[in-house]
Amino acid sequence: MDSTTPPAVDADVARPGFRLERDSLGALEVPENAYWGVHTKRAMDNFPIAKRPISVYPDFIVALASVKQACARANKEIGALSPEKAGWIDAACQDIIDGKYHDEFVVGVIQGGAGTSTNMNANEVICNLALERAGYAKGRYDILSPIDHVNRSQSTNDTYPTAIKIALNFSLQHLLRELKLLQGSFSAKAVEFNHILKVGRTQMQDAVPMTLGQEFHGYATTLGEDYDRLTETIWLLAEINLGATAIGTGITADPGYAAAAIRHLNTITGLDLVTAPDLIESTSDAGGFMSFSANLKRSAIKLSKICNDLRLLSSGPQAGFGEINLPPKQAGSSIMPGKVNPVIPEVVNQVAFAVAGADVTVTMAAEGGQLQLNAFEPVIAHSLLQSLAWMTQAMWTLRVNCIDGITANEDRLQSMVGSSVGVITALIPHIGYSAAAALAKTALLTGRNVADLVVESKLMTREDVMRELEPARLSGMVTDTQTSTIPIIE
Repeated sequence: MDSTTPPAVDADVARPGFRLERDSLGALEVPENAYWGVHTKRAMDNFPIAKRPISVYPDFIVALASVKQACARANKEIGALSPEKAGWIDAACQDIIDGKYHDEFVVGVIQGGAGTSTNMNANEVICNLALERAGYAKGRYDILSPIDHVNRSQSTNDTYPTAIKIALNFSLQHLLRELKLLQGSFSAKAVEFNHILKVGRTQMQDAVPMTLGQEFHGYATTLGEDYDRLTETIWLLAEINLGATAIGTGITADPGYAAAAIRHLNTITGLDLVTAPDLIESTSDAGGFMSFSANLKRSAIKLSKICNDLRLLSSGPQAGFGEINLPPKQAGSSIMPGKVNPVIPEVVNQVAFAVAGADVTVTMAAEGGQLQLNAFEPVIAHSLLQSLAWMTQAMWTLRVNCIDGITANEDRLQSMVGSSVGVITALIPHIGYSAAAALAKTALLTGRNVADLVVESKLMTREDVMRELEPARLSGMVTDTQTSTIPIIE
């Protein structure tokens, strides 16, 4: 991004290697090979904030081109654009949809103007690609104009939020695919660890037994719930305001334009978009983005909690829980030899923190809108698209570099269950709470085996105790109907 070149205001001839373009503020030099133009150049000079161009979100660029392509087809259909010029625009948009020329989308992700800079960046790139395809030089806006032709029947205020929702839809599909794969990895570990008994914990204290497989099955289930909740948010992204133009009144657009545009847009994107019933409300309200962000945060925080558990369960390995082994991925210390840190869960934690912060940003931006337009949709788009991208990659690295390679320390788990007083909970229906509490205290003080103490107290026979302390029974996994009933305690 070159913001040092002084503007050649009111100049008649550009320097070598540049072309001269004009807008309502005057003239600026633009690199002769650039497909973007004067409006984009001003945005580059005005907003050197994030140092990240909108092209970092390819789904967004494809979404912008899809909107412009649909608009060109609609304008051709209603007679607002000649078939020839509509065809030029259509073909240029298709190149962008196919992944070409994304590096020409150079305006920053953070910008003022409610997205006008992004809209004009798209208009100029599409226009100059179309001109070149038709055999004309870049900048020949007397032949094809970024505003009069590419932006025909449109405003930033309807094309930009529409493109955001389409991009979020595309990005959400990537995330859902990865989330389903991650759920599958946890499910596979649940099956692998199904036979391994361990001590469950509540409030970081020993509780009652369960299997390691049950623990991992719980993680798979919660990820499945997140998949369902995120899938339900698709409807939030389906209602668009294309055809609203400036504030929702549809000024400058033909009465038949909106219906034609959304029909073409659904064909292009493969989505099931609908026109908002109240375009004025839809143009000013950002509540859908806020609700979507909240669901995204929910998923991120729940995933972070799972990663916290993985770090605890693998802690040590000698002085911690040491119940599972995470795959070693890098040396953990520049001073402590042999140390290996849980770096994959840690990075997922940090992504969750960022998503939670982005949710606050989206909330404040939604609240900050005034009257008929929310001017802060650029930061909403950036926050949500970044959260989706980071979460998708975090799920991928958690699955591939961590979950798939987890192993269990079976000997340690078996040892902890055998010495745990938590198993006496299973005997309460047979010996009563008071007797169980007294024996648990004795076991803790003496380190003796719980089963031995129960038998010595003549409260149960050895056979009955061992039956009740079978792993399947302790973990609640008994499915046969031939087990003994809970006795009545006198």
